Amino acid sequence: MKKKQGISRNKLLVLAGTGWMFDAMDVGILSFVIAALAVEWHLTPSEMGWIGSVNSIGMAIGAFGFGLLADRVGRKNVFMMTLVLFSVASGLSALTMTLTAFLILRFFVGAGLGGELPVASTLVSESVAAHERGRIVVLLESFWAAGWLIAALIAYFIIPHYGWRVALIITALPAFYAIYLRRKLPDSPKYEAEGKPKQSAGEKIRTIWSKKYARRTLMLWIVWFTVVFSYYGMFLWLPSVMVMKGFDLIHSFKYVLIMTLAQLPGYFTAAWLIERAGRKFVLATYLLGTAASALFFGNAETLPLLLISGALLSFFNLGAWGALYAYSPEQYPTAIRATGSGMAAAVGRIGGIFGPLLVGSLLAAGYGFGTVFGIFCGAIIIGVLAVVFLGTETKQQELE
Repeated sequence: MKKKQGISRNKLLVLAGTGWMFDAMDVGILSFVIAALAVEWHLTPSEMGWIGSVNSIGMAIGAFGFGLLADRVGRKNVFMMTLVLFSVASGLSALTMTLTAFLILRFFVGAGLGGELPVASTLVSESVAAHERGRIVVLLESFWAAGWLIAALIAYFIIPHYGWRVALIITALPAFYAIYLRRKLPDSPKYEAEGKPKQSAGEKIRTIWSKKYARRTLMLWIVWFTVVFSYYGMFLWLPSVMVMKGFDLIHSFKYVLIMTLAQLPGYFTAAWLIERAGRKFVLATYLLGTAASALFFGNAETLPLLLISGALLSFFNLGAWGALYAYSPEQYPTAIRATGSGMAAAVGRIGGIFGPLLVGSLLAAGYGFGTVFGIFCGAIIIGVLAVVFLGTETKQQELE
């Protein structure tokens, strides 16, 4: 019988990273589709906010449920399930004629997206040596930037000429990638060595909040909530914000594409720093950069200021995401790692529900972008304080 282990680190990174890229492509496409739907379906700011929030409701449930499932049936199986779920549901959403039907399918898309991310990072984290684990997981996260860039390119070249439905049909194609993963991707060696899970779901949740792990869990939940709240509040609205600031749809998409390019150096610098300066330093520093950039972007009035502050927002925010995905699985032992990471991500997705809704409701009430982005700046500062005062450094430590 062919041995399943022995896959190279780089091949594992590419296999898991490609799935991660497809996840990002779907989230990225949604931000552009919202802007296009607002024009075609005459949506109010509140209705636009609900599209992003329903996506996050699905992500919260998916992160929690699939995290538990990954500790029971394996990381690889759940990785493939979630990939098929969000791809098929996204493709089907291209056929909808009403906002209600679109929202229902976006819930299922969100469930798949939310489940895949913590499971993929757990799989890679458990398969890589301690001295390079943080760097490799941040590089895994860098595939998110590639997915966003593909989404921005699809939006720029496809949506204005062929419509948002064609763009969403393209997002159904990653479902075929699961067939390739089934043959080529091994499961986590730590998970397979652990054997059949001995704890029930309830016992795992109690363990996460036991005396040994409670401080770590509290820290992760605060950071995840503030990061996801601000990210989805800001980034799902980026194309729409540019339209509301007076740019047409095509120019808005082009400017967001330019801002998105800054995500890649954000990831790569975070990957370089994380094994040198440590998880806490990178996470806190990049979150502070995100907070400052959000403040500048919300108050920028000229195109150069919007582009510079938007690029810095992309640079720092996505670098922080990379550090957070590296940091989260390191807080727990193998038996509860996917559950702990998934629950933290699920709490974060609750923040993702409120972020887009907050933007829609505040804009509808007449508040300016300066106020909206100032709130996100404050939320991120709370996350920084949680990392600094509650977090423990896990740089190059062996996983439990």
